[in-house]
Amino acid sequence: MTAQMAGTTVSLREKRKSVAASTVGNILEWYEWSAYAVFTPFIAAAMFNSEDSVSAVLATLGVFAVGFLMRPLGGIVFGRIADRKGRKFVLITTMLIMAAGSLIIAVMPGYAQIGAAASFVLLLVRVAQGFAHGGESATANSYIAEIAPAHRRGRWGSIVFIAIFGGSVLAYTVGGAVTNLFTEAAVSEWAWRIPFALGALLALVALYMRRGMIESDVFAAADAGEAGAGEGAAGHSVTEAAPLDRGRVTRAIILVVLMTSGITAAHYTWSSYASTLAITERGMDPQAAYWATVGAQAIALVSLPFWGSLSDRIGRRPVLIGFGVLMAVLQYPLMGMITSAGWTLFAASAIALLIVSMAGALLSAVLSEAFPTKVRTQGIGFAYSVSVAVFGGTAPYLNGLFNSLDLRWLSSGWVILLCLATIIAVALLPETKGKDLGEV
Repeated sequence: MTAQMAGTTVSLREKRKSVAASTVGNILEWYEWSAYAVFTPFIAAAMFNSEDSVSAVLATLGVFAVGFLMRPLGGIVFGRIADRKGRKFVLITTMLIMAAGSLIIAVMPGYAQIGAAASFVLLLVRVAQGFAHGGESATANSYIAEIAPAHRRGRWGSIVFIAIFGGSVLAYTVGGAVTNLFTEAAVSEWAWRIPFALGALLALVALYMRRGMIESDVFAAADAGEAGAGEGAAGHSVTEAAPLDRGRVTRAIILVVLMTSGITAAHYTWSSYASTLAITERGMDPQAAYWATVGAQAIALVSLPFWGSLSDRIGRRPVLIGFGVLMAVLQYPLMGMITSAGWTLFAASAIALLIVSMAGALLSAVLSEAFPTKVRTQGIGFAYSVSVAVFGGTAPYLNGLFNSLDLRWLSSGWVILLCLATIIAVALLPETKGKDLGEV
């Protein structure tokens, strides 16, 4: 059944407005998520106390729960909801949760006022935000790909990764402005809350925009088809919905996990760990490392639509394999070129993140093209979230561990190995450029 038959035909202008609404909200979610990382030292000082055993335990549990449990769980749970109730419903719900969490962080009393209760409330907020963030990522990948014209899905899908870089650049820019405009004492006392208040305020604009979003026509058509199949069971003449091929879904999950492993490991290595290496191992000034990373991310952000458009012309597989080969070949020399000079980190990170962008731009399209509509968002939510948690979230820690053990070769070797896994997975995945996402 087509979207037209389901009565959900919409204009290109309406689709673009909905994509803009989704993107603005997605950027803000990534901004709010990144702002916590930027201001972690100030938040920790305000909300936790290492001398208080309860507060210290809550701090440890908070890092674990948010980083390695709640995002994948949110992707799975919200993915299932999105496949049943629609993409728009989940995108509005997750935006509400993230906005409410930012507002609470902006106004809640600290450890000095209410003791360990501050640590506990912050833990609950971050668990809720992590849960929502996992659902937002999975649903945004499905929604943008489904709403895009088939022949421009790569270019439109690159918007999801633009939001990732855009939110991070925005958070670091606001962080730099706050720390430069206020004294360190003021930032520690109250100014660290400004980015969260700003995020909550801007979220109201995003929510207003998302209220006018259209539902994905691919989802609407599939939903109408399932409703029609149900009516057929009652005796009406309709086309029966095709059964779900669970073997195909399982194979897609395995290949997506492997494909994403190299992409996410390289991304987190160069967006998070490289600056830490420059400061702690190469003696770089922290401010120089900070702005070098922001500049490199901004350059990578601009390149994303190009890579998406290229995949629309030559296919997904050549671009993804190009990422794997280039990253595997250049990982060692790029890490080796970082010295105490800020320009070396900027140059190395810009090149590395440009390569990461080759694959990141395609993720929305490739992930959506790998799964049938009935389980698309929950399939993405499970496979993508698990891969990011296992291979991406741990990348900075493993890099630091290997370097501390004087196994620097293994630090880059791990990224190279995962990039080879990406190449193998891409070779086993079919070329899906221009695929009809309505096919089940």
